[in-house]
Amino acid sequence: MATQAVGGGTSAVASSSHAACARFRGTDPLITGMTRRTLAQELGFADTSGAIPQARWMRAMTFERLIRDERFASQIATRIVGTLGLERPHEVVTIDAQMNIDATAHAFAAAHERAVSDGAVTLIFQLAVPFVGFENERATDVKPDFAVVARSANDPNWSWLVVGDAKDYERVRSRIDDTRMLKGFLQVAVGAESARAWSRLPDGMMVHSSGVLAVPRNAFLQPEPVIENLHDYRDEVSLRIDERRREAEGSGYTADQGVKALVKHLEAVFDPAKCTTCTLFSYCRDELRRSDRPGDLLIEIGVSRDFRRHALGLVDGVSEIGRVPASTAANVAATLQGVAQSTGQLRVDQAGMPGTVNVVLAKSDGAALGVHGIGVQRVTAGGRGDWEFRIFDDLQLPETRRLVMRCLGNALNRAMRDQRKLADGEVPDAVHLVVPDQATADLLASIADNLAGIELSRLRWQRDEERGRPALTFDGEPATVPRPISEVERTAVALLLEDDRSRAFQLRSPIIDMRGVLVRHLVAGGPTVNAGRLDYVVGWAEADASERIDHRVFGDEIEECAHTPGARLANAMSDAIHEALVGKRGKPSGAAVANPDLYKTLVTEELQYKAQVLERALDALEGVGSSTLRAAYRAIESDAQEVWRRRLRLHASDLVRFGRTYRPWRNSLVPMIESDGRCASHLLALSNPQAAYDMASDAGNKFVAFATVVSVEPLVLDVESRRIVDESRVVMLTRNGEACVEALDVCVDTTQSGSFKISELAIGTLAAFDKASPRLRWDPQTVPAVGAGDRLVIADFAWFSDLKRNRVLSVSKPQPDKTSAPTPGCLPESYGEDAQAHRWCCRSHEVSEAEFSDLIAERRERGELNPETWPPVRDGDSFEVSASDATAGNPFELAPETVPDDKTLDDLE
Repeated sequence: MATQAVGGGTSAVASSSHAACARFRGTDPLITGMTRRTLAQELGFADTSGAIPQARWMRAMTFERLIRDERFASQIATRIVGTLGLERPHEVVTIDAQMNIDATAHAFAAAHERAVSDGAVTLIFQLAVPFVGFENERATDVKPDFAVVARSANDPNWSWLVVGDAKDYERVRSRIDDTRMLKGFLQVAVGAESARAWSRLPDGMMVHSSGVLAVPRNAFLQPEPVIENLHDYRDEVSLRIDERRREAEGSGYTADQGVKALVKHLEAVFDPAKCTTCTLFSYCRDELRRSDRPGDLLIEIGVSRDFRRHALGLVDGVSEIGRVPASTAANVAATLQGVAQSTGQLRVDQAGMPGTVNVVLAKSDGAALGVHGIGVQRVTAGGRGDWEFRIFDDLQLPETRRLVMRCLGNALNRAMRDQRKLADGEVPDAVHLVVPDQATADLLASIADNLAGIELSRLRWQRDEERGRPALTFDGEPATVPRPISEVERTAVALLLEDDRSRAFQLRSPIIDMRGVLVRHLVAGGPTVNAGRLDYVVGWAEADASERIDHRVFGDEIEECAHTPGARLANAMSDAIHEALVGKRGKPSGAAVANPDLYKTLVTEELQYKAQVLERALDALEGVGSSTLRAAYRAIESDAQEVWRRRLRLHASDLVRFGRTYRPWRNSLVPMIESDGRCASHLLALSNPQAAYDMASDAGNKFVAFATVVSVEPLVLDVESRRIVDESRVVMLTRNGEACVEALDVCVDTTQSGSFKISELAIGTLAAFDKASPRLRWDPQTVPAVGAGDRLVIADFAWFSDLKRNRVLSVSKPQPDKTSAPTPGCLPESYGEDAQAHRWCCRSHEVSEAEFSDLIAERRERGELNPETWPPVRDGDSFEVSASDATAGNPFELAPETVPDDKTLDDLE
């Protein structure tokens, strides 16, 4: 009898992700009798989107091996039972169940006996238990990565089974994405529910209501457990499993009918952004591409269901066109015309300006912070310089990350020197790192956070050595004291962490995302998710009426391209580079590259492609004029970086990421974030006609509205708002899709300390000249050049400011950090002379970490820290440091293993 395909834990999670799709539910393995990947192959659309790069697979295998390492197994098991309030174990035993159901049953029985008789804790790995509800049928087993068995604290004759999974999730800017953790715990819940329902669970063993995800604590893949209550996850899993059973029972499908007929009659709920993890993505997309129904084009490019009915007329030219967001209408128009649509936004960014440093990276899939190479290009008053590329062959070494920061630090120091010369004694303009996409920025910030944590730990250990104390990790193990970071490295680290702290501020831009900049100026055709790649957007930016783009052909070309514009590599290139690096036997740290010439050639070609795309984007932007408000945006960042330079000079909290800002500091940021958000909305409404249109279309926005010019003398408007009425004072933002602030006679004064002053905009009060008519007379002080029938976007003046006169519009600047930042009067000796007055502004890391080191030593002496205390204390800092003799995971030193055909990225992530 053939094994029934159920899909294991991953399939249950996928059911939760795509449960709204009738086609997905109707092709459940319970119905078709085959895995979803096999189904896709049967339909002629083999799933390739979920293929796992070789380096990524080796990283996962390395992490799973570390889970089984005796030292880490003991630490994980101990932390789990301590967190759950169970007694401290005197022994931790590890057992390999070899993914066998009988072996798992024996391991459970032995672990239970060991727990109740001796109080020992057992960590069992590579388990296999029957899928819940399918114990008496031959079905796909659920295979949790590990489970911990420990004695119950309430009854010594009972034991707890705590189910866990190992996930080598990358930490981005020090944290793991919540969506990934949610998915991981859903898989844990499948294992827990299956174990709970298993008849061979020993008498007296209970499945705990909490589950565990073992995730990497640092770049060396050393694991730490994250524990969470599974109540909601178990309910979700049970709901989806019951739903799958009902769908299977009501299907009526039999194998002789053929899967093609089955799939064809099931309606898909397609979304190009969300369906990529489904194995039928290519099949459904092809079905839409071959359709001649106008509405299917809207589905194909990802137009929201709420707007499809209103946007249908944009495609068929017959149906009535309803109120559709300007961005959606532009996306449809670009798709049909083959030419990108302008948003009307002029340039407010600083990309390509003197003081910017262009950066590209080639990231390894084998290491969370591994970089194959970096390319750096400075922009000076004389224009763009030459690219400087550097290739790295030992990706796991901390020294490689220091070299990355050194490359950036050298370029930034030269850029700051140039900006000081250009300022001629005034406040210098800001410096910026310009990157192709957000993933590149995240990788750089994560590397900076890694090195900052090591440096802060070094300062604490330096204090320990000065006081004659041993250098110990948070868990009380001997530590290796690293060398200090250099000032050049510190410059790059500090700027990247400044970007991390300013993530909540919309107007800050230490790092400029070129993709984000380009999409402010144009709307590309095709699925909006495709615009997540810079090379796709650049292709649309370069197209014109003489060389139009077929969005399907171009989208496929980008998908099949061997290179990528951002830090992450395409699967084929990742595999080729990894093979050139490690060869067939693996590459231990310090060993030679397997094929150095090929490795250098491949990495250089990848970096050159990324650099070329970045420069093409800059070239495309040169065709866009500068906004009147560009100086305002530049002033905001320059003022903020004046504070950052003081932090850097005084070593005052310049190595702190956003997640480590202390509570008073974080609380003081709230009004600053709010003021930044208001200013960002004001400047966006003034400078971006498409954004202003969307604000006016939003029923929830009470400050911005549409108006139509009824007559010019007198100037009468038909205002489409119930809030902007008689006696409302308004300012005109756009006229017929053009921003009023970009008129030649409009001036912006950026010299005021608290606000920007914008003159010569049309500002005035509305008045009802006929109570029987909803139309309003407008008498602005600066009379605009408008004609009858002109379409306007107007805004309530009170939304911007409370000025009484109608000559100037005031936009308040974001509030500066005055409570937790060095002031202009702070000097290196200020804290030493008056520690109380300067405690929160300019206390250096050298001082603060020395004080904290003393505090830790006092707590350790009182027995309040690991390993003496119970339950174990969690390290809130979670710095990238480990014990001197701790096992480190190096995915590159292992001989490459073939990725199983039935595994996808969904299985790993």
